[in-house]
Amino acid sequence: MALLQPSRSNIRESAARQVGRRNQSLVLLLFVSLLLLGGLGSRLVYLQLMEGTRNRQLADNNRIRLIPSPPERGKILDRKGKIIAGSRLSHSVYVWPLATKEAKWNQTITKLASILNIPEAEIRKRVDQAEQDSPFLVRIARGISPQQVTALAEAKNELDGVEVNGETTREYKYGDLAAHVIGYTGELNDEEYEKLKKKGYRLGDVVGKMGIEATYEEMLRGEGGGQQVEVDGAGNVVRILHNKPSHAGKDLTLTLDWDLQQAAEKILGNFTGSIVVMDPRNGAILAMVSRPAFDPNIFSKRVSEATWKQLQEGNALLNRALQQYPPASTFKIVTTAAAIESGNFTGDEVLPTFPSLTVGGVTFGEWNHAGFGPLGFTGAMAHSSDTFFYQVARRMGGDPIIDWSRRFGLGSKTGVDLVDEVDPGLVPDPAWKLKYEKTEWTIGDAINMSIGQGYLLSSPLQVAVMFAVAANGGYKVKPHLLKDNEEAKNWRESLNMRPKTIEILQQGLREVVTYGTGSDALGSSEVAIAGKSGTAEDFGKGSHTWFGAYAPADKPEIVVVAFGEYSGGGGGSLMGPKARQVLETYFTLKKNPNAKVGANAQPSPTAEATPEATR
Repeated sequence: MALLQPSRSNIRESAARQVGRRNQSLVLLLFVSLLLLGGLGSRLVYLQLMEGTRNRQLADNNRIRLIPSPPERGKILDRKGKIIAGSRLSHSVYVWPLATKEAKWNQTITKLASILNIPEAEIRKRVDQAEQDSPFLVRIARGISPQQVTALAEAKNELDGVEVNGETTREYKYGDLAAHVIGYTGELNDEEYEKLKKKGYRLGDVVGKMGIEATYEEMLRGEGGGQQVEVDGAGNVVRILHNKPSHAGKDLTLTLDWDLQQAAEKILGNFTGSIVVMDPRNGAILAMVSRPAFDPNIFSKRVSEATWKQLQEGNALLNRALQQYPPASTFKIVTTAAAIESGNFTGDEVLPTFPSLTVGGVTFGEWNHAGFGPLGFTGAMAHSSDTFFYQVARRMGGDPIIDWSRRFGLGSKTGVDLVDEVDPGLVPDPAWKLKYEKTEWTIGDAINMSIGQGYLLSSPLQVAVMFAVAANGGYKVKPHLLKDNEEAKNWRESLNMRPKTIEILQQGLREVVTYGTGSDALGSSEVAIAGKSGTAEDFGKGSHTWFGAYAPADKPEIVVVAFGEYSGGGGGSLMGPKARQVLETYFTLKKNPNAKVGANAQPSPTAEATPEATR
């Protein structure tokens, strides 16, 4: 049987089909290849163009380190150029998060915590707060001891990514002197960091926390610098890529007289209270003391819980020159001015005084329980007669007293350049009493207010401003601490008081010292002094005591307010001698600027409280 052979046409069709299939495979392979290459190319384009900047940054961050160089903080000087706050060299500990090996991180933290005496959780929190993949070093401790520096060096092989760098830290040469005025510096807390990071502050940066340090933070801070360096895999510096020098902050000169400040600190002694010394002509603060005090140097490193608790329990951080208390009889300056300026009195009136005065069914007593006979305004000021001023308040009512209290600056912040002045005090009025006490204003409220009692509250600094009005002839000054060359008129405003009012105020305050409640403590001084005592009774805790004074009486150039918190006794006997000693120190320094008054000043002796010296 013959085999059938394929025809030529069949052979051609079979070959064509095979060629077609081969061509389809090639096309498919080409398509797949193009697809893969396209995807790879797209990914490369995405990585290089879209994500190139980020990836280069990640690569750089692993080999480039930014070593910060904090600026030296500006110095704080007294009016004579004496350095109060400066800087010293110290050591700080930094962690570079990118250089820390995850496997050794727990071991590193444990070792660091042991050497630095810092809780492990605190170190973790500080590093965790750093931005992810940040090339910046993160400071976790500052002001460490030489022993800790040595211990860290010895443990270097166990501390991956940990560095010890030298930098300046704040130094307060005189410890707790003027601590509430100068303030202190400390590391940013979480809340401060969130507010200030937009201004270039970083974790671990130091800022002013109180006083002048806080008020003038931007001037004192300066501009930070640092080095951008390339490191190898072991964290060793290969080369310096960029070096930006830091710039020190601005030096500030204050109005404080440091010799007078030192003397006033010793004169106040262990009393809880304050002494304010001010130039009544322009409001320049020459000294400001608050006790108890604290040493701002303790904040140059981490503060222990025990130390912080001690500061809080003693209220040592409280600037009592800015705290509010009843001004007591020192306020009779305002009542006198209100009486005459309101037109209710001419100033020539003579009123009888009594052992007590009953108004609206309430009996208001005289402080000596006897009265002083007939008195005019100056005599009433000299003897600090309560029943005299009760009658003045009864006749004119509360409105003039409220009005003139505010004109003298009470119930408002003084504007002193201290961020710590947050409480304006209180000048009560009918609206306030109805809102907070839920009762109507009565004539009894005006009577209490006339002698600086009741709801009225003012600070020692506000009382100093009040005395300055009488001393300078009717101008309210703005107290300030930053020294400048502005004329006195730029720091004060006229209250447009009548010459008669000024005359009565100045004569009455002078008579307080010549024969009144301040004569025992200040009457024998070689300098002519005018002043007024005050005793704010607080049943149960002891009275607050005041004495405000200025000198020379005929041409005042200094105001002193001495205040004792819950000191007991009377303002004349307790605070009068302190005010006198500060005044005499001032005039000693004026005659001999090199006199060693600060070192030799002694706390004023506490005189026995006689009846004449208790108001």
